[in-house]
Amino acid sequence: MYRILFICHGNICRSTMAQFVFADLVHRAGREGEFTIDSAATSREEIGNPPHYGTVQKLRKVGVPVLPHRARQITRAEYARWDYIVYMDAENRHGLMRILNGDPEDKCIRLLDLVGVDRDVADPWYTGDFDATYRDVLAGCTALLERFS
Repeated sequence: MYRILFICHGNICRSTMAQFVFADLVHRAGREGEFTIDSAATSREEIGNPPHYGTVQKLRKVGVPVLPHRARQITRAEYARWDYIVYMDAENRHGLMRILNGDPEDKCIRLLDLVGVDRDVADPWYTGDFDATYRDVLAGCTALLERFS
């Protein structure tokens, strides 16, 4: 069983999008029994809130199921539960290192590093561009699934 946790600042836009896209890719590959997939935030700002309407709207448009989810913050205690902790940007990495007190097992990886792109996934909370975020998330999640082939 592979355990994947997606991380962004608030856990309502990018990390939930990645969670749902990756779950859909896993489902389409017929590999649901091989993965545990979740998402969380580095901040406490959105705790308890559902995915952002822009994320929901974009995923419905492309046919990706939106699952029940409420924003939550990652805790230091759960580090051991995950094989990969996939974050969206440099600020998320900073927050993760603060919360987790480091990454001794090298589990944390930036999503676009998986496709060899040296940049962050832009936050649609600020850009309003859920299409660009979706393209990046899909590319990164596709590359992540290929790691387990």
